[in-house]
Amino acid sequence: MKFFQKLGRSIMLPVAVLPVAAILSGLGYWIKGATGDDDNVVATFLGTAGGALLDNMALLFAIGISIGMAKKSDGTSALAGLVSWLTITTLLDPAKVAAIQGVAVDDVDPAFSFIKNVFVGIICGLIGAFCYDRFKDTKLPDALSFFSGKRSVAIVTAGVSLVAALVLYVAWPLVFGGLVAFGEWIVTLGPVGAGLYGFFNRLLIPLGLHHALNSVFWFDVAGINDLNNFLAGEGTYGVTGQYMTGFFPVMMFGLPGAALAMYVTAKTTRKKVAAGLLLSGAVSSFFVGVTEPLEFAFMFLAPVLYVIHAVFMGISLAISALLPVRMGFGFSGGFIDLVLQWMNPMAENPWIILVMGVFWFVVYFLVFRFVILRFKLKTPGREDDEPAESTASDGSTDERYRATAARFLDALGGPDNIVELENCATRLRMEVADVSKVDDAALKRAGAAGTMKPGGTSVQVVYGLNVQFVKDAMEGIMSGDVSAPSASTPPAAPSGTTLTAPATSTTVRLRQPVDGTIAPLSSVPDPTFADGIMGPGLAIEPTGDTVIAPADGTIGHVFDTGHAVAVVLDDGTEILVHVGIDTVHMKGDGFTTLVETGQRVVAGTPLLRFDLDKIRAAGHASVTPVIVLNNEHATIEFD
Repeated sequence: MKFFQKLGRSIMLPVAVLPVAAILSGLGYWIKGATGDDDNVVATFLGTAGGALLDNMALLFAIGISIGMAKKSDGTSALAGLVSWLTITTLLDPAKVAAIQGVAVDDVDPAFSFIKNVFVGIICGLIGAFCYDRFKDTKLPDALSFFSGKRSVAIVTAGVSLVAALVLYVAWPLVFGGLVAFGEWIVTLGPVGAGLYGFFNRLLIPLGLHHALNSVFWFDVAGINDLNNFLAGEGTYGVTGQYMTGFFPVMMFGLPGAALAMYVTAKTTRKKVAAGLLLSGAVSSFFVGVTEPLEFAFMFLAPVLYVIHAVFMGISLAISALLPVRMGFGFSGGFIDLVLQWMNPMAENPWIILVMGVFWFVVYFLVFRFVILRFKLKTPGREDDEPAESTASDGSTDERYRATAARFLDALGGPDNIVELENCATRLRMEVADVSKVDDAALKRAGAAGTMKPGGTSVQVVYGLNVQFVKDAMEGIMSGDVSAPSASTPPAAPSGTTLTAPATSTTVRLRQPVDGTIAPLSSVPDPTFADGIMGPGLAIEPTGDTVIAPADGTIGHVFDTGHAVAVVLDDGTEILVHVGIDTVHMKGDGFTTLVETGQRVVAGTPLLRFDLDKIRAAGHASVTPVIVLNNEHATIEFD
């Protein structure tokens, strides 16, 4: 699932440019239809501008995915994706295939005329990303050193793409031909067949294979020619258009309803970003009938929603085929085509499409909203946070974390002694092979605030808010991807987002961050908090469900699992509010983050919400420590 979520995020890069292109292309088509002049200069200009991107969508996918799927991408991975695309599509171009087979171009399997599709674009992007990750650090002999490192990536990509082209040379005609035969069988099933066509039309879009089915129903492959007959007004009234009508209600109303559902369920801190993508996608879907910007926004992030969408499209086409309503399009099933074809002699009761549209808007909104919330799907605005990157200006912070990681590994008995490694809000959590090899004093000297051994082979090392960076560095050293720094490199200080001078005794007055009963920190059923290893503070047995900012300041860190948040007050004091004990294991279930790292807040600003019933049902204590992280002599008082 993580692979598909990453693939979905990668697709957002090329998808983001499609809505405007779709609208430009649609406007150009509308002007041509409204003026009756196919040579209209404005229409040609707009249509060409939009088509430049829409017609090359698969190429955009190849480049975008090669960038997004690479572990630490740069322009080299994009070049690799482009190399793969050019290699495969050039080799499988109908003219080249004709030369290979020694036949005329007209005798080449028609499948190769559709080789420039999204499916091949995705394959090329994945090839580019793989070759970049695998070969960017390749070292060749001195005689070939010019081709070492990143220069080798494009060369290897071309070789891998040659193999992929050979596979597609055999497989693509079989797949394409099979879909055409399947479509010809569907024709015999009447309205049920129309529904099946609608379902598989959407289901095949991620692979770009829907064109094979479309050719059966819209053109003259099987004698239907639904699209051309409708536009020419030469079909059979009440029949022609049955394989197009059902697209209108879903494209114009259903998908915008889905976009609204994804917007209202997005995280508060990401609604603005989600709104930009979803609104532009909804506009292009409604007006132009170009649905890819919306569909690719969730098909890989939440594939169950895409299957539901495909089912709804099938139902829409089946119902439309049964009702006395017929409509067709020249571009796609959007508002522009609906207006242009309203008076077409083959159009039957087009007003029914508007009624159906309202129904589908409500259905899409309610179903998508329910499924997103019920199954906690990662639709736009709800994705997992990416690990924050260091913002240090001197470029030395990463090296310091590597120094700390190397010292920790030595103190823990070496990389071979670590069986499992993860982190929560402020500590490393590990399973080790031999607990006796863990040197608590060495961990303390390396920067640990404390070490806990809950029992068995479990070990916890308390570090601080930046524990994620230390954990990542440890994993890098253990895997061999990162080299340990020199012994002279000082370790990174285990603080939050700021480094402060040694603190003196002081009283920190705060607004109580969550409603509930105040208790001493010693009552917390976790020695890391109870013994003050993390720092001084108080505990709260919550009765409310919202954590608010205890004072004016800046969000120092928001944890991916939503169970804790750190605030850096205006005087530099770092406050951690940790909802429940061991709630990191809930992996975000029951928690909703309302702010983001770096955001300015004032006292009383809601920071996160939590579900007490879920915390207790999971077997975790709900007591919430409130800790001062960077002043061991501080005392907290709530106003």
